[in-house]
Amino acid sequence: MTSLDELCINTIRTLVMDAVQKAKSGHPGMPMGAAPMAYVLWTRHLRLNPRNPDWFGRDRFILSAGHGSMLLYSLLHLSGFDLSLDDIKNFRQLGSKTPGHPEHGLTPGVEVSTGPLGQGFGNTVGIAIAQAHLAARFNQPGFPIVDFRVYGICSDGDLMEGVSSEATSLAGHFKLGNLIFLYDDNAITIEGSTSLTFSEDVGRRFDALGWHVQRVDGNDLEAVDGALKNAKEEKSKPSLIIARTHIACGSPNKQDTAAAHGAPLGEEEVALTKRNLGWPYAEPFTVPAEAYAPFREAAKRGAESESKWKDLLARYEKEHPKLAAEWKAFMQGELSENWRSLLPKFLSSDKPIATRTASGNVLNALAHEVPALFGGSADLAPSTMTYLDGFGDFSADNYAGRNIHFGIREHAMGTCISGIALTAPFQVFGSTFLIFSDYMRPAIRLAAMTKLKVIYVFSHDSIGLGEDGPSHQPVEHLAALRAIPNLIVLRPADAKETVAAWEFTLEHKSGPVALILSRQALPILDIEQSVISSGVRRGGYVVYESKKNMPQLLLLATGSEVHLIIAAAMELEKEGIAARAVSLPSWELFQQQPRAYRDEILPPSITARLAVEAASPLGWERFVGLQGAAIGMETFGASAPGGKLFEHFGFTVQNIVEKARSFPL
Repeated sequence: MTSLDELCINTIRTLVMDAVQKAKSGHPGMPMGAAPMAYVLWTRHLRLNPRNPDWFGRDRFILSAGHGSMLLYSLLHLSGFDLSLDDIKNFRQLGSKTPGHPEHGLTPGVEVSTGPLGQGFGNTVGIAIAQAHLAARFNQPGFPIVDFRVYGICSDGDLMEGVSSEATSLAGHFKLGNLIFLYDDNAITIEGSTSLTFSEDVGRRFDALGWHVQRVDGNDLEAVDGALKNAKEEKSKPSLIIARTHIACGSPNKQDTAAAHGAPLGEEEVALTKRNLGWPYAEPFTVPAEAYAPFREAAKRGAESESKWKDLLARYEKEHPKLAAEWKAFMQGELSENWRSLLPKFLSSDKPIATRTASGNVLNALAHEVPALFGGSADLAPSTMTYLDGFGDFSADNYAGRNIHFGIREHAMGTCISGIALTAPFQVFGSTFLIFSDYMRPAIRLAAMTKLKVIYVFSHDSIGLGEDGPSHQPVEHLAALRAIPNLIVLRPADAKETVAAWEFTLEHKSGPVALILSRQALPILDIEQSVISSGVRRGGYVVYESKKNMPQLLLLATGSEVHLIIAAAMELEKEGIAARAVSLPSWELFQQQPRAYRDEILPPSITARLAVEAASPLGWERFVGLQGAAIGMETFGASAPGGKLFEHFGFTVQNIVEKARSFPL
């Protein structure tokens, strides 16, 4: 280690200590211990251009151990990204560019929002999948326009979380040789030594899962450098470099202790540590001018790499103009002019069809015209109807395949599709039964927070799935998904609403969408597709009302229950009660509409309101008010045919009519 190397590494450590101490909160230990290997990676291997953080050809770096965010912020500042010393001094403060855990879209150079352990690891596997797929589709001999590598730093905690095991297995199976992880093996967690709970041989585990594994001393710069070179040469396996490090390295009293994990070292210990490291500067947040040099030299090489990549792309456009045009359209997220004309058309005279089947029809009708459609299921494609016929399976033998078999790994699927969305403007989807959205919730939440373009296809949406029983019948899941900010939940009532839901979803770019689909066949609404499309885009619209009298009663529903309220409104009309039936496929979209539109659909003067949904009634009070009511699921389901269950739990026209009669009209 040269004196300059030591100075740079200690600059990272002191920035970390000072920022955490000033904020009076944070995690100083991990960044201090991982500083040497991060320094080697960022100055000798990573290909980045701080002046253009979003250059597509850049290498990706993901700090899965997001609690060590000050490591990343220090590296970004030293490398010349738009992150000043003042930003670092503002660590963990309201409105700062340096939040407690890295947030994509807030801080230049932060590729992924990380913090919940294991999630970033899975995102990184997704980015590696996307890279392999795009390379297979667009690269040509002599024109490797997609050739970036994916690097990450993970922690003991990342590898304890189950999601990382699923993602590790998937990456090894797909032989993602573009993926390289440095494992910060500091053997300390919040409660103490990892020996309390973690005695497995991590290297042997990863080796068994098809990874290339190396072990190094994390403080030996040349050993880390050599291991990274070896990993880059390994093309057929993802790589794990197990780097033995010391949490809070250099701290006389807190090195290798849990006390350094999630709290400031303390003013006295900071001073002692700086003295122990030979740091000559008394002023906090000091960055010696010479400490910038290795990082800025790496940034210069990155800018040169970008320039060469642009030249390569220009030559690619001349040699392969058709592919280049496809590449440009893909990277701009463009939809073709005529994609809507390919949407399947359903008639009210057609036989009933499950919305999961209608959704599958939409996917396959559009697959040729929307090449960005890419995704799969957690071993449930035959049930969720998400297989793209004729487009092959993504595999180590065919990275160009557009169907991803995630296996029975919902946790990993959720994180991977977010990583894919972070890489390029894919129309990426992941599918499973609605009940198993529980396994994906952390990934869904982070996707919503990061405003990622991700599509969740959840089928088997209610007790209507039948005989599998209450363990597989979602009851509280719609309410749980609706509680996530910036997630659009769409539960279509029939095939036409399903087409409209996909129309909206493909064009929506500011966050994830969850499509909630039925297993059972549903009648097709006798309403023009254009009316339905407009209504779904607005989240709610009138599907039936008395033509003779002004409505006295509002009936509200989503999904399969819309047909019940339409039939109930017709029955009530025979009794002289004028009812309006309203489909509310998306609460989120409806609540985004102007007050005038919402009042037009749900007139405030009509207080007699009844909501019907085969799910928890939690949340319906916002639409039915204090004088309204809801027919929903207050208990778990049961094992029986779906039709019998609907009768048993009161989802019948007769019960809706009886409840409606109870209102003082």
